Amino acid sequence: REGLSCYCSATTMAQLPVGNSVIRFCFAAVAIVLTSSQAFSFCAQSARPTRCSSTSIFSESSNGGVPEEYDDFANFSSNQLTSFSPSITSSTDADGVTSSANNNNEEDTFLSSLQSRLQQVEDNSTRLPLMILDTMLPRQILQIQIQHPTLKALMKHRVNEETPTLGMLGMARLSTGQTVPLKTGVEVEIIQMEKATDSPPDNTSSSTGGEEEGWDISLRAGRRFTIDGEVDKTEEGWTEARVKFLDSSEEEETEISSAMKGPSSTESIGDRLSVARAIQKCKEFTAPNMNMSGSLSLVDRWIELAKENERHPGQIDALLKQLGEIPPEHEPTERALWVGALINPLPSMGVAMEIRPALLVSKKAEERVQVALDGLLRSIRHMDGSARLN
Repeated sequence: REGLSCYCSATTMAQLPVGNSVIRFCFAAVAIVLTSSQAFSFCAQSARPTRCSSTSIFSESSNGGVPEEYDDFANFSSNQLTSFSPSITSSTDADGVTSSANNNNEEDTFLSSLQSRLQQVEDNSTRLPLMILDTMLPRQILQIQIQHPTLKALMKHRVNEETPTLGMLGMARLSTGQTVPLKTGVEVEIIQMEKATDSPPDNTSSSTGGEEEGWDISLRAGRRFTIDGEVDKTEEGWTEARVKFLDSSEEEETEISSAMKGPSSTESIGDRLSVARAIQKCKEFTAPNMNMSGSLSLVDRWIELAKENERHPGQIDALLKQLGEIPPEHEPTERALWVGALINPLPSMGVAMEIRPALLVSKKAEERVQVALDGLLRSIRHMDGSARLN
């Protein structure tokens, strides 16, 4: 982006005697160098996801081999962004000097282009391609093998654009029995993408130039988000949407401040104390518990039992290393999400009920803590044999 104007002038004075008078001539050399700015445009990139069931990562339909899951958001519409690429012309007057009016037009064009560019950047920072695959919580890592060309194209596109992130959405079962994708998910980062070493043989891979070869993909979950607006189905075959990223501390502060503006003093005090109760309940996760063997805390007791039920040696130690230290008790939402990632690991151990969707859709910190606390207690009782899960 260049928009610099350079003005240089030099004036020479000369005196010529004519009789008793002096005629003064002023020779002025004026040079104007104007470098006009070149407006640039930015075309929004777009993307769309694949959804897979928990038992089959790539479920094909009879509709031309296109996965049925690609139609989850097919009924949504969107106003597509248009690129802004104005042409800049320069006119000069009879003396070869660029007019002031044209100068102003160029400045207006530059500012309009800059504003458009900033809007495009802001828009891209809040738009994510979506995958409907598995419910994930922050800190979790999902390792999958993909073969579907559209999903592989999405991964390559994001890596090539130096934005190796996408949105991961899970599924929720309604009371009617219908299964629908969640509107709250997590941003996942592609931390590994390489050709699979144990990909099953495919008779079509030789004729399609290896397009059906499997890829090993590792995705690490980070920020939570909620879909904020329309969902687009793109020409490339995946889905993208504008999202709003969620911050736990901001949510809790908003919960408190909103409570203080409640319609009645009684309701306000009750809601304001909700976060305080969540913090108090958080202590139960790590405080010594007289009802547990050896007075261990709930988290420590779960870890002890889980190591007896792990599917392969070192599974729980690897899980704890992946999750890191448990968040402090004054961060109730983060602590609840950590516990949820602990008892519902990837891949699943089958020793706890699924609480990750409930944690993602809960609106208050106290609700999240209660969901995590109930899930942890029921998992402990299942593993120690006192109350088996159905």
